[in-house]
This record gives sequence, structure tokens and C-alpha cells, in this order.
Amino acid sequence: MSSNLHPMLNVAIKAARAAGAIINRAALDVEAVRISQKQINDFVTEVDQASEQVIIETLLGAYPGHGILAEESGSEHGAKHSDFRWIIDPLDGTTNFIHGFPVYCVSIALAVKGRVEHAVVYDPTRNDLFTATRGRGAFLNDRRIRVSKRTRLGECLISTGFPFRPGDNFKAYMLMMGDVMQRTAGLRRPGAAALDLAYVAAGYTDGFFETGLSIWDVAAGSLLVTEAGGLVGNFTGEADFMEQRECLAGSPRIYGQLVGLLGKYSKFAGAGDKAAVRQALDADTPADAEPQQQEANADETAPADAGDCAEGGKADATNS
Repeated sequence: MSSNLHPMLNVAIKAARAAGAIINRAALDVEAVRISQKQINDFVTEVDQASEQVIIETLLGAYPGHGILAEESGSEHGAKHSDFRWIIDPLDGTTNFIHGFPVYCVSIALAVKGRVEHAVVYDPTRNDLFTATRGRGAFLNDRRIRVSKRTRLGECLISTGFPFRPGDNFKAYMLMMGDVMQRTAGLRRPGAAALDLAYVAAGYTDGFFETGLSIWDVAAGSLLVTEAGGLVGNFTGEADFMEQRECLAGSPRIYGQLVGLLGKYSKFAGAGDKAAVRQALDADTPADAEPQQQEANADETAPADAGDCAEGGKADATNS
């Protein structure tokens, strides 16, 4: 831990590393890990629970008056009405973990009066530690990170997550993926949203979108993105997204273009956009399935007003 970091961030780092040690030990013999199923395709392991326990013990050991919101135990631990609330995903990417697919992480954020002030995303497989404190920038292993500088959507690598729970609208997601895939350099689905957001912050990917996410999936990663110079919001670009179960992130110029592309799929979209999507779903073809090349080029090379719009009124980095 560094003496230059905020004390609360140092405690979060200590908790994340302790959880990472548990995860790494279990990964040596993942076949022996006990697994239960919360619902179809939604798993929890004894490793999730042990990781969460050591995180909570570490945080409350240092700050017993703080509140806790954790994926597995909810608000069972900690003070119920504190202005300080730790938001914890002890193992984001559980399905990857139980298959031995090495893309998963620990995510810890501290919200003060509802606003995330400190964030840690720890990848124990690679020993990558992403950290941020509001107003002090985002870091990977003590190195300052920034979002990518690409401005043309056609050159960008975008990450996402696929619907996997009962009731998820898979057909609508297929339309979204179709719209994004034909306008970008590639679409990836790593399987751990907190790490996806950390990768946007580090410039490894240029943008990210997903629906159905919970606050513990996005709380830490969203601060990483904004402190790295990016924007985070819902699909229409509104900054108050944390508990709306849709998340869009990227560098300012790419974020603006993705809002233009994905906004019609938002549950907050206008009636006209929703009607167009319903019509596309009925026809079972992507909305705007065959965009004219000149239109795509125009979108990608549009002046900064798309990004500026996102920066100016919608997803201001200071409000995420």
C-alpha cells in the first residue's frame, strides 16, 4: 500500500488483495470448488462467499461505522444508515472462474452520500490493480491511465456482455450487436463488467455497453472511466445510470457516437425510437441494418458536438 493514497483507498486495496489471494488459491483446483445456482446461468461459489467475507471484515475492521452493499449478502453487514457505503462484487466473472477462464476480478467502491469517491478493481490472475480516487485520476499498478484517443468508431474495439438470465431480451440485444459490429473494428464479450470498464479506462478498449447490470458491477469501474477522462451513463447518455441496469462507457468522442447508435434501445428512449425498434424486432432484422457507407463515415468523422453533447449535459464525468 502507498502512503500517497487516501487511507480509505488503501484499506480497499488491502481488502481486494486479500480476496484475490483466496481466489488464486481456489483457482489452482477449481474442480473442487462448491458451486450453487442462484438462477439459470447465474452461479455463486464458496469462493465468492469467502472473498466477500474477507473484504467485509477488512473494511469494517478499519471503518466499523460504514455501510456495506455486497452482491451475496446485500446490506446484512455494516451500519444501515451511514453516509459511507462500500459497494462490493467479491468475484465478478464467476462463470468464467468456475470454467477456469482467466477473466474475473474483485470490485470495491466507496460511495459517500451516494457518490462514488474511491474505486478498486483487482484482477488476481494478472495481478493488475486498477485504482481511482475522485479528482486524483485513475491508475493501473501505480501508472496513470487514460481512455483511448481514437475518434473514428470504425477503428474501435468495443466490449459488451450478453443476456443470460430468464426474461432477458435476447432479440433486442442481437439488434444492438448487429448495429455495433458492422460499424466497429470488433466486438468482445470478456464476461466481467467491472474489468470491462477498467479496460475502457486503460484504453485497451474504446467503449463498453451492457444491460442488466447491478450497482456492484459498475460502481468501481465507472469511477475508473471518468477519472481516466471518459464518460459513463445509460444508453441515452444520462449520467444517473448506476441503478438503471444499463451502462454505456467510452472516451468522449466514441461515447457520443455510441449514444447515437444505442440510444434507441434504451428503456428511456423516445416513443419514436421505441417504435422503430419494435418494428425491427417484428421484422427480425437489425434496425438500420444496411447503413449507407457515407452515413457511417459521416458519423465517425462528425465534429466534436456528439462528444461535447455527452460531456455538456448528459454524462458529465463529475456526476457519475
